[in-house]
Amino acid sequence: MSKSSVKSVPRKKRNSVTQADWVSMKDEQLLDMRLCDLQLSIEDSFLADMRNQLYAELKERNLRLKPHCWLSDDWFSPDGIPGIAIPFYLAHPRLIRLERRKMLEVEGGTKTWCMRILRHETGHAFDTAYRLHRKKKYKQVFGNYFSPYPESYKPKPRSKNFVLHLEPWYAQSHPSEDFAETFAVWLKRGAGWKRKYKGWQALKKVELVDEMMEQISGTAAKVKSRAKIEPIHRIKKTLRQHYAERQSAYAVGEPSVFDEDLKKLFPQTPKTRSTQSAAAFLRKNRQDLCTTVAQWTGEYRYNTNQVLREMIDRCRTLNLRVSEKHKSQLRQNLMIVLTVHTMNNLHGVHRVAL
Repeated sequence: MSKSSVKSVPRKKRNSVTQADWVSMKDEQLLDMRLCDLQLSIEDSFLADMRNQLYAELKERNLRLKPHCWLSDDWFSPDGIPGIAIPFYLAHPRLIRLERRKMLEVEGGTKTWCMRILRHETGHAFDTAYRLHRKKKYKQVFGNYFSPYPESYKPKPRSKNFVLHLEPWYAQSHPSEDFAETFAVWLKRGAGWKRKYKGWQALKKVELVDEMMEQISGTAAKVKSRAKIEPIHRIKKTLRQHYAERQSAYAVGEPSVFDEDLKKLFPQTPKTRSTQSAAAFLRKNRQDLCTTVAQWTGEYRYNTNQVLREMIDRCRTLNLRVSEKHKSQLRQNLMIVLTVHTMNNLHGVHRVAL
């Protein structure tokens, strides 16, 4: 739908569409809904439990700041505002399904993944609220908060100077992301970071966060703004426009580097009772594949798991299947393909998600 046709729809007609109406719409109809008309709420979704869990974790550490949360079109914590924007699609199962179809994955779509991102964004919120980036030790350990964000970065997968939290090696993208990732590792209950990062330079970073949090324990934030940037009720673009922008930015729909190899591994097979989706097959064997390839290559399972996740997404997109008679031949070929792509991924360039 063009912008002119969107404007031609009377506002009264748009507002007459209730959530019960659009939940049952087919994708093509739903895509013409404006974000501001979706009538979404954190309180009416699993996000309320996730937010409350976050607050409980902060309370356990005697940290007074509770970053306010709101729905927007993406994950972010704005400069100068100690709060967290959460993408709207997580507020309803119907929108989660649409997100998966349009973007191939749902960032934060599981409770574990959602909490990982919330802890990361909370790191940004604390950095803002207590102006931590102005401290001398912060600059010495994490770097210059005010250095320009790169459009992309080439990580060093074997580096022990950074924690491993969000993929791909996101702590290496910028000093502020390094701090947020380190904070997230520190905050997680029972994370065992002292044991996990023993012998790593990254341990000094987690220890600094621990020291900083001890210093601000029980104290009020210096920056107390409760402003909300781009809340969903003010975003007037349609879901169609939103996904057109997102797909362009993330090159969704373009052929992947995995496609040709995956098509050879899983030749065209009709959907029958004796076949299984290739994505499901890879998920079932994920642990074994990652462990074996990590042993062969000497790389962290983290690296191999990232590549395998993308391969699973591509298998789903390409509707690839595997028959029972071919499963016994797959293991060795899968190991080779996964090893090659793991090593290629280690030396690739990664985009910064701004």
